[in-house]
Amino acid sequence: MDIDDKLTALRTRIGTEPALITGFSGGVDSALLAYAAHQVLGERAVAVTAVSASLAAAERRSAREFAKAHGLRHVEVTTDEGERPEYIANGGDRCFHCKSALFDAVTPLAGLLGAKVALGTNLDDLGDHRPGQRAARERGAIAPLVDAGFSKADVRAAAASLGLEVAEKPAAACLASRVAYGEEVTPEVLARIEAAEEALHGLGFAECRVRSHGDGTVARVEVPDAEIERAAVLRHELDAAIRAAGFAFCALDLGGFRSGRMNVLLGMPELPKGRVS
Repeated sequence: MDIDDKLTALRTRIGTEPALITGFSGGVDSALLAYAAHQVLGERAVAVTAVSASLAAAERRSAREFAKAHGLRHVEVTTDEGERPEYIANGGDRCFHCKSALFDAVTPLAGLLGAKVALGTNLDDLGDHRPGQRAARERGAIAPLVDAGFSKADVRAAAASLGLEVAEKPAAACLASRVAYGEEVTPEVLARIEAAEEALHGLGFAECRVRSHGDGTVARVEVPDAEIERAAVLRHELDAAIRAAGFAFCALDLGGFRSGRMNVLLGMPELPKGRVS
């Protein structure tokens, strides 16, 4: 099935719903889904962005700008995961509690519209450690991209074919995914991570992760393999930027950028290179 056929399948799947709420982070997956829902359902499609300390300000702006540019009906809701002890504790099921907070926030709106909640999950996500998917199943959420057979590569190809500006946007998982499991997720640590990553972007590292260890004292910096040598050359600037963000120590991970790197702390194998989150 080519991309046009998959887009047709996606629109057909969306068209079976009387109304739809898309969990819209501003990333390519949710952007494609929100755009397609708007094409099919018009005002009966609502893109909802969950706002909390785990959403970087740049990502919030990106979501707003995309929605405005494409005429999406866009709503921001404040979620309370940061007040939930299970989320703060940051166990291996943190994402379950985060997604639960999202569903608690959007359920009243879904009830008013008679809508289901849709997430931008694609086929590649199904083999990853994503406890949030359990929360989605328990709440009756749907995954139209999965139903239409979209892989991550398909999502990017479809976004490009539609001329969407997010087609090549680097993945940007929530800031809490950068905190080592077992160490508390606090607004202070999340702000430190956000500031550090913004500084790295300013140094020209478009794709990077700042992983927090030692209760927010150590920043482990991941950049793609091709960028490691440049990061080493810029080590003094990188170290200064990380310290300015509030970390005491900066470490460059010579293993390079990997998706879900923190999952090794749960005894799980690393994902192959090329998978990003």
